[in-house]
Amino acid sequence: MSTSLFDSFKLRTLELKNRVAVSPMCEYSSVDGCATDWHLVHLGSRAQGGAGLIFVEATAVVPEGRISPADMGLWKDEQIAGLKRIVEFTHSQGSAIAIQLAHAGRKASMSAPWDGEKYVQPQDGGWRPVAPSAAAYSAEYGEPLELDKAGIRAVVKAFVEATKRAESAGFDAVEIHAAHGYLLHQFMSPITNKRTDEYGGSFENRIRLTLEVVEAVRAAWSQDKPLLVRISATDWLENDESTSWTIAQSVKLARELKKRGVDLVDVSTGGIARGIKITAGPGFQVQFAERIRKEAEIPTAAVGLITELAQVEEILASGKADLVLMAREFLRNPYWLLDAARERGVEMSWPKQYLRAAPAGSPVRVAR
Repeated sequence: MSTSLFDSFKLRTLELKNRVAVSPMCEYSSVDGCATDWHLVHLGSRAQGGAGLIFVEATAVVPEGRISPADMGLWKDEQIAGLKRIVEFTHSQGSAIAIQLAHAGRKASMSAPWDGEKYVQPQDGGWRPVAPSAAAYSAEYGEPLELDKAGIRAVVKAFVEATKRAESAGFDAVEIHAAHGYLLHQFMSPITNKRTDEYGGSFENRIRLTLEVVEAVRAAWSQDKPLLVRISATDWLENDESTSWTIAQSVKLARELKKRGVDLVDVSTGGIARGIKITAGPGFQVQFAERIRKEAEIPTAAVGLITELAQVEEILASGKADLVLMAREFLRNPYWLLDAARERGVEMSWPKQYLRAAPAGSPVRVAR
């Protein structure tokens, strides 16, 4: 039977009420890594709109892992309370909520996008970024320090400690960010990893840190809760595996992730370096989610320029992915799912405060 976006989806003991999720989107609106009222309203409104799963944006496991000084963080206990407030509101609307744990690596200490692309100097509240190798992302970015063995061990520990705080905040799932040219992706791609030790060179060495983080987080996270990993399935330079990260390597990685207790691979692409041509278009990354799902035999999520109801239906009905993540479309319309349910004549929960706006004759029920 084909799958509908309105079908439930189970990952371990977590049962999502539908197959559409709000993708993690950086808001650059945190203060000292703490969630603010902006995040409560931003994420809460998407929960009111009925999404089965809401992702909190890339959340740094250490201060120097932030993309910008205004990024979300979970490196200290003081950051738990603001997130817990968001979790509780999301649950009150019947949605599940996940947090994406991240380290930006060499793409850290940058200004917020609306302030222009520029490196924030340490004297201005920034810091020196770290990376697998001492090469900057571009001239606008800071030159990173190469992580030594102690630094690598500290990164793994930081992911574990952030996971424990995510548990305290009440999150339903954790996602490890290993995509978009951030630290774990930097270790995996030969474009950015020039190391000659056990963390560089061969495929097995380049994925070592990602697997170490996954194993440590899985051990620290509740065994009845799902663990997800976001990857960039390709660097968009399909030459050979010794010069860039490819979809073939992503399939092999996904098999290793599955062995280590990962429940779903969230499939994106790109972000590793400047000047790489990406053939973007509606649903352009879905093909990679489909291949990983079939060849690695692990559930996947599709993301990337998915905006139309027919797109979502086709992806799920044809078995190309198990979950669809949407980003910009949810910024334009937090109630996209309620509109989709009305169009298809499917019953969905409306917040009782909004029932007066429910379309006449639509099958609606009051959200709990």
